[in-house]
Amino acid sequence: MQMPTAAPRARQNNQAVLDALSRCIAACELCADACLDEDDPKMMAPCIRLDRDCADICRLTAAFIARGSAHAQHVLKECIEICQKCHDECAQHQHDHCKKCAEACQACVEACKSYAA
Repeated sequence: MQMPTAAPRARQNNQAVLDALSRCIAACELCADACLDEDDPKMMAPCIRLDRDCADICRLTAAFIARGSAHAQHVLKECIEICQKCHDECAQHQHDHCKKCAEACQACVEACKSYAA
């Protein structure tokens, strides 16, 4: 039985965007967890929520890109938007985990924009 092949877009150089998505997922998960340990986790609720949303959309986007889905471009747009919002939120905080998350989100935005172009 012959295995189906991925769409041509999926065979293009997608490793950079998949790597950026993976780093963003990890940074967001770490940030959300670390925010829960801060002195006032309730104040960090917007950050935690965006971290979770960002990690989830990045996971979905990576899956769509990896399998060459015809719908990857639609998901990429949403991923860029949520990653940018997560970056903006995390960049407001002085915690090291938030700074690292903001950096990962910005890199993910840039990688997704490059891939979508």
